[in-house]
Amino acid sequence: MSTTFTPSPLQGPTPNERKFDRQLRLWGANGQQALEKSHILLINSGSGVAGVETLKNLVLPSIGAFTICDNEFVTEADLGVNFFLEQESLGKSRAQETCKYLQELNSQVQGYSIQKNPKTLLDTEDITKYDIVLVAAPQDIQTVLRPLAELTAKHSIPLIYLHCLGFLSHFSLQLTDNFPVVETHPDPETTQDLRLLDPWDDLLVHMKSKTNGLESMSDHDHGHVPYLLLLLHYLEQWKSQHGTYPENYADKREFRKMVQAGARTSNPEGGEENYDEAVSAVLKSLNPPQVPSGLRDIFKEPACKAPTTESSSFFLTAHAISAFVSATGALPLPGTLPDMKAQSADYIALQNLYRSKSQADIEAITLTIRDLESTLQRPKQIPAKEIEAFCKNASWVKLIHGRPLLLPNADGQVSWNGLEKMVARELQDDTSKMVPYIALLALDCLLHNLSANMKTFEELLKKCSPESLEQPLVELASKISTDVLAQDPEADREEVLGRVGDICKEIARYGPVELHNTAAHLGGMVAQEVIKLITKQYVPVDNTCVFDSFSKTPGASIFRL
Repeated sequence: MSTTFTPSPLQGPTPNERKFDRQLRLWGANGQQALEKSHILLINSGSGVAGVETLKNLVLPSIGAFTICDNEFVTEADLGVNFFLEQESLGKSRAQETCKYLQELNSQVQGYSIQKNPKTLLDTEDITKYDIVLVAAPQDIQTVLRPLAELTAKHSIPLIYLHCLGFLSHFSLQLTDNFPVVETHPDPETTQDLRLLDPWDDLLVHMKSKTNGLESMSDHDHGHVPYLLLLLHYLEQWKSQHGTYPENYADKREFRKMVQAGARTSNPEGGEENYDEAVSAVLKSLNPPQVPSGLRDIFKEPACKAPTTESSSFFLTAHAISAFVSATGALPLPGTLPDMKAQSADYIALQNLYRSKSQADIEAITLTIRDLESTLQRPKQIPAKEIEAFCKNASWVKLIHGRPLLLPNADGQVSWNGLEKMVARELQDDTSKMVPYIALLALDCLLHNLSANMKTFEELLKKCSPESLEQPLVELASKISTDVLAQDPEADREEVLGRVGDICKEIARYGPVELHNTAAHLGGMVAQEVIKLITKQYVPVDNTCVFDSFSKTPGASIFRL
């Protein structure tokens, strides 16, 4: 008796997959899942536009939740710069109103508001429930920002501090001591690892079977031998003649001529695409397996060399990969192939060879990890997918050593942690944005000093005027700059201090005003960094970015401070 089999209908993408299709291509399902579980805290101040613009760019890709802490009520001035307020918002809590309108962008995101002074928040709020804390300037650096930076550092919560004043903006990241990024998404052109100078046995056997009788093949078959196999074929010939593989640029040029000479030009096309691919790949593909310097530095980390029960999964996996490199002389094979001219069956067979080798390497490393977990009596195993991701991205893994926020003391002293010479050099470069950064440091310090005579920090911001800010701001920023320039006796102090004075006058003219265009631009940049931190994909800024569209050389500078 025969039965008829009816295949189940193909399942299309889920509504969520359709909705977030483009971003899923950037950070994948794991990244999206991390986003949807995240909770972001924004401590807002001043005009409060840049912080809200940052949240807008996080609500749209669907973070899990956000909380806005803002002690202000909506004014007429707010309506002119904040797109997430309306006329009926006047006089109401700015935190509640911006939260309400942000939620309209994405019903899947939960929004919460806290009507509190940031000083009170630190005493009453459980900071550990947040994944990232955003702090929008101006804030009192001694009573709010410094304690908050210490609290988030204690609980290993990333903190981002941002300024937006007129045409100037800035943000600084405070990361944990060891912030690893496994999926850095490098340029695909740099990720090819074909092991042509260190082929394994199965690959050599496959190459010999596919290039056997190469000269007597038909034009069709000859023109469809994958270039990777052609290179292996000619490498074996070169090695039999010279005793080694091509070692330097001159050898590679000669080898390239050897490959080129094997191409047929009497065919209707006048050449062969697979040979063209082979010739162009010689210089970039004929390199011995190497461990990148960044990964070697990770292998030297104490946490990697001697993992313990409390060691992170990152260092445990790095330890296993280090042992694998010591045993084999190479990193685990990523297992990916570039596109190439070949018949489908031949390409799939080659692809399967690389995947099988990659899987064997991953299994060997996983076995080392499982033995180590058993020895250390770790209560929870590292997920297999996490190990696989590390192995396939081993060459491009990054480990960022986070630093505390750079905050001035009340007297204007700045601890540069041995970076004075670098800062002095940047100050003398009129294309660098170090001058605006120092002016913003001076502004933070000045506002703290002026707030001593006010009941609240908010009251100070309302009473600030260009006249009251300009002269003391110029003096304070000049003092900070002069202290740094003392490291370079040949520095043109007059020229640097002239630029310091100009930027300070511009900042004083802005007062606490944010321009929406600048705030929107900053919000996009900061949201991008938040997504990197949540998904742990792509390399975040380390650790300070200053954007200046005021000076004659507009643009951004990144400093590690």
